[in-house]
Order: sequence, then structure tokens, then C-alpha cells
Amino acid sequence: MFKVLVRGLAGVTVFFIAYVALGGTMSAFGSPRPRGELVQIEPGRSLRLVCDGPRNDRPVVWLEAGAFGFAADWGATQDALTAAGWRSCAYDRAGMGYSPPGPAPRDGLAIVTDFEKLVAASGEPGPYVLVGHSMAGLRLRHYAGRNPDRIAGLVLVDAATPEAAQNPRMSGFVKAFASASRWAARGASIGLYKPLTQTRLGDKIGLPPQAAAEKRWAFGNGRHNRTSADEVGLWIKASDQAAEQPPLDPAWPVAVVTAGSIKGREAWKAIQSAPALASRHGMVDHVEGATHTRLLGRSFADRIVRAVAFVGEPPSAH
Repeated sequence: MFKVLVRGLAGVTVFFIAYVALGGTMSAFGSPRPRGELVQIEPGRSLRLVCDGPRNDRPVVWLEAGAFGFAADWGATQDALTAAGWRSCAYDRAGMGYSPPGPAPRDGLAIVTDFEKLVAASGEPGPYVLVGHSMAGLRLRHYAGRNPDRIAGLVLVDAATPEAAQNPRMSGFVKAFASASRWAARGASIGLYKPLTQTRLGDKIGLPPQAAAEKRWAFGNGRHNRTSADEVGLWIKASDQAAEQPPLDPAWPVAVVTAGSIKGREAWKAIQSAPALASRHGMVDHVEGATHTRLLGRSFADRIVRAVAFVGEPPSAH
């Protein structure tokens, strides 16, 4: 019996070593060349920026990704915006994707301050349409409060709000998500996910090829996952920081796009919809066929483009 157990353990050990080695081999030959460019935001620090689309009299659209997200998450949306004549910019937060690490803690204030510096360094003229997915709803509120003269409109894509954190169920979700994120970061750090990068787990969004390759690389990357977990661990702090800013100006156009059915989720949908309902030019679009991640993909990118057009064009144009 003892010999059987030893052989079994040895077999599992060999399998684990081979599995990790396979991941390392795939990583060595599968790291894609990133799109965009590194933009210096201050001496010694840069962030990866991906801008696309024509320069015209429409406001530039800035895209902020949610938890574990970066510029690649917006690949399908950027393609759709470009096709519709909008210029858009997406980026990787410090320590995520292809951006070098930034100083700790990576709370809301640190992220928004970096974003302010990036916007200024980009040379893209404002005011802007801001689009945020999931946890990025906090960043939009924080940035808008600090830079009200830079806001042309806001689009919240299945997004969290500072008020949502006051909901006990949401608070419980954030704590569970933070714990799961730490375990995910540990797994990525020892190479567990690299052999899975080419499975559906590597791209749950449904991205075009270049963005999908970046997303798959980040899925298996330890640093990206560790930084992401650190951000999620500071969700409540970031929410409190965003809540310290003034409420959104009712004069700002606001569109809310949510994923999934309303039935059974009425309370959560109401929290998400509140910013649009408080605006004098608001819109709510519940995309029942979408999931939280696939809402950003090629199947539903047109719904985000429609929301951008709603907030980014004068009311008389609708």
C-alpha cells in the first residue's frame, strides 16, 4: 500500500512538473508583440496606451477596464468605435498588461492620478467621453469629480458605483472576490494557467485576434494577476475614495449598459441604472443576451458604440 502511494505521489509530481514546464514553453514562444506604445507619465514611469480611430470634431473616447482588465479587453469595442468614426484610447494600468509596475498602494487615488497624467501626456484633446467596465465605474466617478471640465459624457458598462458598496450583498461579494483573486494570483505566479491560455479561459470576452493574444498572455502572467488581486483587495477603499467626490453633474450625459436578465436582479439593476436616471440626458440599455465579460466582445460591441454616440453627440443629433 505504501509503495502504491509513493508511486502515485511520484506520478502526480511528474505530471505537475511537466504541466508547469509545458506552460513555460508556451509562454516563451507565445508572448505577443503588444499594440500601441509606452507613454511616459513622469520621469522613470510609463504606461502602455492604445489609441485608434480618426481625429475629428467628436470627443475622444477613453476606455477604462475593470478588475483584471487592461487595454486588450477593449479590442472589439475599439474596432467597432473606429468603424463608426470615433477615436478611442485604452491603456494598461501600472503593473498590468504591458505597463511597468507603479508605487504601492494601487488604490483608487493612485490609479486615477496615473490616468490624469496619461491623459495629459497623450496630447488627445478634451473634453472626453469616459467609458468604464465593472470596477472601473469607481474610476469614472473619481476622475469626473476631480476633472469636471474634462467630461463630455459617461458610459457605465455593467459597472459598479460607490453607492453599491454600501449594499451588504455587494460588500460580501467584494470580500469573496478579493479572496478568490489572491488565490488566482498565486496560481498564475507558479505557472498553473499558462497551459490553459489557448482555451476559452484565456479569452472569455470574444476579442479580435491581436487583442485576444494579449488577453491570453495576461491570463497566464503572474505579475498581471498579482497586481490585479492587489487592486481588488483595495476595492472598498477605492469605492470610499470615489464616494468622496461630488455626485455626477446632472448636466452630463450618462448611458448605462448592463449585462443579463433583469428578472431576479431588479435591485442590482436599479443601483447600476441610477446614474443615468439622475442625468437630464440619460439612457439605460439592459443587454439580456450578454454576460458580464462578453458584453465587451464582438457580439455586443455595437451596444457600447450606441451608448457612446448617445452621450458623445449633442442631444439635437438624436
